[in-house]
Amino acid sequence: MVDAAVAVAATDLASVQASQLGMKALGAGIAVGLTGIGTGVAEMGIGSAAVGAVAENKDMFGLALLFTVIPETIVIFGLVVALLLLFV
Repeated sequence: MVDAAVAVAATDLASVQASQLGMKALGAGIAVGLTGIGTGVAEMGIGSAAVGAVAENKDMFGLALLFTVIPETIVIFGLVVALLLLFV
């Protein structure tokens, strides 16, 4: 009788640990995925405006490139959050 209770408790503990690991992975995926979608939406408007500005004035290339790169840092923040969720 006691052995059955210990086996059930061990199985329950293993399922709780697996569930926690799964939730961590799900949270990390959501963090990276949503930041990627947000960056894509931001790049959509910025990229087209940058191409238009460079087409009219070639001296705007550096500034347009800078404005295009800035939203990509959001994905890096999402990746940092995902790594913190998985390894801490």
